[in-house]
Amino acid sequence: MQIKPGPIQQDADIREAVCVHTRKIFDSCRDKDCMEDLRFYPTAQSRAAVDQAVSVRARDARLLYTAIDVNEITFNRGFYTVDIRYYYSVSADAFLPLARTERIHGLCVFDKRVILFGSEGSARVFSSDTAQPTAETLMDSNLPRVVVEAVDPIVLNIRMVDATDAAPGDPGATDVPDFISGGFDGPITVEPGERLLYVTLGQFSIIRLERDSQLLVPVYDYCMPDKECQGPVDDDPCSMFSRINFPVDEFFPPDTIVTDENYRNAKATLPNSL
Repeated sequence: MQIKPGPIQQDADIREAVCVHTRKIFDSCRDKDCMEDLRFYPTAQSRAAVDQAVSVRARDARLLYTAIDVNEITFNRGFYTVDIRYYYSVSADAFLPLARTERIHGLCVFDKRVILFGSEGSARVFSSDTAQPTAETLMDSNLPRVVVEAVDPIVLNIRMVDATDAAPGDPGATDVPDFISGGFDGPITVEPGERLLYVTLGQFSIIRLERDSQLLVPVYDYCMPDKECQGPVDDDPCSMFSRINFPVDEFFPPDTIVTDENYRNAKATLPNSL
């Protein structure tokens, strides 16, 4: 039986069928990338410390941005290549002569390509709330939308080599966007110094292709929040503190990753003075 938009009488649990505009996922993949020996491009302030360092110790890394490019595969209809460039901010400790230590910061870049199915779109999609189109966006108005979800990477290793021992042919990060380099405490130096650093990162990511679609979905009821709004509490801090359950899990290794909701919610409502 074909279902049309409107009230539904056959099923008491479903009120009606409605048309919604959403993005349908046509294909997706997940990856666990071990990115070995990414070139570390230090900031100008960190360049001297890298050249003088006796050894280095990695601290952490943050994913700053992903540049995405999608292109249709002409010989395989409906499939697309997705080229992704990840930009990472990496920090480390440089151990200098005379038992000195200095924090260094720099940029790492990783390129990745995947092939996903994104179906075909003959209709060009335009909207009144989009910005003024360019010649490039006009040509790409029927391409699928790429979504990259990723967590901050894990720093697995960092090593230092003399510039004379570095592998030749490193093109360098010559096309770093201004908004990426502007997020550091100084300009990024791509020219090699006396020593080079190479970082190994572990990255978890999910990549998917989406297209705008109109779907017919069942509606069970309107979304009504079941939690009451909480306003400011006039109780004194000690009274508020007395209502918080003792956080036993905070003192012992947890068996699960679920935290005590009472403790977490009450802690969030405490004044900043506590």
